[in-house]
Amino acid sequence: MNRRDFLHLSVTGAAMLPSLELLGAVSQNGVAPSDRIRIGVIGTGNRGNEVTQSWLKHADSTVVAICDVAKDRLENTAGRLATAGQKVDTYEDYRRILDRQDVDAVLIATPDHWHSAMTIDAIAAGKDVYCEKPVSNEIEPAVKMLEAARRSNRIVQIGLQQRSWAHYMDAATLFMEGVVGTPNHVVMAPPGLGVFGGTQQQPLVPQLPPATLNWEMYQGPAPRTPFVPQRLAWRNWYAYGGGNITDWGVHLADVMNWYLNLDETAPELVHTSSQYVLTPHNPERVPDTYVATMQYGTVVATLSNTGLFGPDNEPLWGNYFFGDRALMFVNRSGYEVRPRPVPAGRGRGAGSGVPAAPPAPQPAPAKAVKFGFAGPGELDQPGATAAHIRNFLDCVRSRQRPRADISIGFHSTLPTLLALESIKAGGRAIKWDAKAKRASVV
Repeated sequence: MNRRDFLHLSVTGAAMLPSLELLGAVSQNGVAPSDRIRIGVIGTGNRGNEVTQSWLKHADSTVVAICDVAKDRLENTAGRLATAGQKVDTYEDYRRILDRQDVDAVLIATPDHWHSAMTIDAIAAGKDVYCEKPVSNEIEPAVKMLEAARRSNRIVQIGLQQRSWAHYMDAATLFMEGVVGTPNHVVMAPPGLGVFGGTQQQPLVPQLPPATLNWEMYQGPAPRTPFVPQRLAWRNWYAYGGGNITDWGVHLADVMNWYLNLDETAPELVHTSSQYVLTPHNPERVPDTYVATMQYGTVVATLSNTGLFGPDNEPLWGNYFFGDRALMFVNRSGYEVRPRPVPAGRGRGAGSGVPAAPPAPQPAPAKAVKFGFAGPGELDQPGATAAHIRNFLDCVRSRQRPRADISIGFHSTLPTLLALESIKAGGRAIKWDAKAKRASVV
């Protein structure tokens, strides 16, 4: 079966994922325990469990320890792993996992504000790291995370799994072959409204945290505040995340950087316009409606939570690459190339008394291409995550650079963090000093 056939036969959604029991049975076959890469999982929420499910597909790796600040979530995950044949030790403090000599690498799937500190500590403990995106919710910790990784010999993969997604790779090949011609504009449209925790915001009433939650450890590097339940929907809070701008923006910026060969490049200038439209104004939370414009040399990029969709919920969110030959559109459901019409030559017209100039040579018209988009669902999300983990495990063994190493993850996160800085500065433009690794208001 070829790759495209596999993609068409794959169906996404939690109901279609292999069970942990099945994956556990597969993962134990044919590989001696001494040959397995031993993993500690830090963060057992939704994404932590999704990635762990994909991890268990690989026979040369095993989970030996897990950690979470929420005791009930930790115990639920431990129970599911035990049923899958993965007996794990549980911890509330991630540092106890790092202390273990039988842990080779860690998966970090916590809220964003913890990513930098945990990665730095893991590197210091001699562990390789697979860290979910974005690299951080703030610029300074992101820089420290990058520098710590560069000083070490550790493998650090960021969870930008679209780098390992088959049809994204195919579209990248088409793009790099010049299908759009000379690109001049990239439009990045995340899915949905991007309002985490809902649009109807309840009053923020401080209360005691649940007995199963270590609220102090949850806050970690963030400023200390009284517990309110809304903070558990952490993505829209500046203290823990960056709203839709970082959560989805980093995936879209990563595809842009990949296709445009900007993996080690920062935008020259970023500025924003934003409003609290769907949620009450709260300076601790990221505005729910925004547009960010980023300048890269000869390319302008725009990120805005337009939540594009078409008839029958056709997914129109994603990356739009505009060039002088064609438009390329790519998202998790497929990709499409729409050629530009070739305009007729316009020399000096008849009757002017001057011979018409010969028409300028035109490039060959681009070919229309369309792949995927069979429905509103994604093409094999679990398979892409498993492939990204496979790349990480292979690099742990070979010590080669992974597909989405820390430098790539940093430069894909950075434009979204600069956009947050612009919002905090009232929409003023932000300039990045690549040498000093510092942002400033223009």
